[in-house]
Amino acid sequence: MEPISDHLEKNLRILFVGYNPSIRSGETGHHYANPNNRFYRILFQAGLTPRLYKPQEDGDLLKLGYGFTNIVARPSLTAAEITPEEYREGRLILKQKIQAFRPRVACFVGKGVYVQYSGRRGMNWGSQQDPLVEGVIDYVCPSSSGLVRMKLEEMVAIYSGIKTYIEMELGY
Repeated sequence: MEPISDHLEKNLRILFVGYNPSIRSGETGHHYANPNNRFYRILFQAGLTPRLYKPQEDGDLLKLGYGFTNIVARPSLTAAEITPEEYREGRLILKQKIQAFRPRVACFVGKGVYVQYSGRRGMNWGSQQDPLVEGVIDYVCPSSSGLVRMKLEEMVAIYSGIKTYIEMELGY
């Protein structure tokens, strides 16, 4: 199965960084396409999108200044299938993407994604101290996977912090 395309532009408001595409995303070519994934519902309920988007509309989110990438490009059933070698390679590629495209916020969709990217552990949700790319805010959110048992309302509250942070700190 082929990796799905990133949605990247320079100076995005938010670059959402996932673990890797699901099998369903690999089949459809769209980010967060598994029907059990709550990503688009979370964005809408958090006030980050004006309406509920569908996975097939992931490219339309570029108009809002939102892009997509993953730390590992290979689709898999679960993130547990990702090898240490894939994470090592992905970490370097991801940092290069963030440096090249300079989003205002790099939102890591899952603490584990941020751990693999930064090598740091024990972080809280939200913005992180000492971002790895100067001038880009590292923001950690829960994974939106249906496998995550956190209540939707708790996830929405954490994602809502991105909007608040952008509005307050960056003047949007």
